[in-house]
Amino acid sequence: MKLRDKVAIVTGSSRGLGKAIALAFAKEGSKVVVAARTEKPSRVIAGTIYETAKEIEDSGGIALPVKMDVANEDDVSSMVQRTVEEFQRIDILVANAATNRPAPFLKMPFKIWDEIMRVNIRGVALCAKAVLPAMIEQGKGHIITISSVAAENLHHEPFTGLAYDVSKVAINRFTIGLAEELKPHQIAVNVLVTDNTVTEGWSFLNPTVDKSGWSKPERWGRYATFVASQNPAHFTGKILSKQYFQDMCRSEI
Repeated sequence: MKLRDKVAIVTGSSRGLGKAIALAFAKEGSKVVVAARTEKPSRVIAGTIYETAKEIEDSGGIALPVKMDVANEDDVSSMVQRTVEEFQRIDILVANAATNRPAPFLKMPFKIWDEIMRVNIRGVALCAKAVLPAMIEQGKGHIITISSVAAENLHHEPFTGLAYDVSKVAINRFTIGLAEELKPHQIAVNVLVTDNTVTEGWSFLNPTVDKSGWSKPERWGRYATFVASQNPAHFTGKILSKQYFQDMCRSEI
């Protein structure tokens, strides 16, 4: 319970990576805002904000499900306002929500390109900016963004598409820059660089790919809670891959 009574907002937490992170924070004692667009079950991909919230509550945790579009400024402002009204503070933001529709650049309509950038970059920036007044007033906080090995690996498999890859390169740079700006406020900003992970969305996009070597989403839940438990005055501006955590574990043996 290393995060007991902390308040964590996890975007895109109706399923997949976000859900695993939300559950991990609840397990460590956090009150969790389950923020995502999905209110009703889909025939294609499982998961809703209410299902995630119920799973947290059934395990003895506290959850607040909030329907929102991370790239809509009014939605984001309303979500932050509801969080503060309900819990009186915001300690952690995990800006996880993202979208992708992989396609070669020459075949991708700019309507799709723009939507990927809208959610993956604008959404992260909007959510980060919205939580900052509360964190600054408290004198500390943690912002965790989510990137991908596809940001640096030009031969990443399965194919993620240039739009998604570019958005994740931007997230890495955004994280480093924002971390530097927020050092005077003791607000940490770090990024988790995920590899292929077995989630509903990525599995849907790659139904025939061998997933036996893929990470489980729970791995990133553990990593996220570790990051949020560190001293924000010192543990900030880090690009954290699976290799980082594996090396850290070895060094402690």
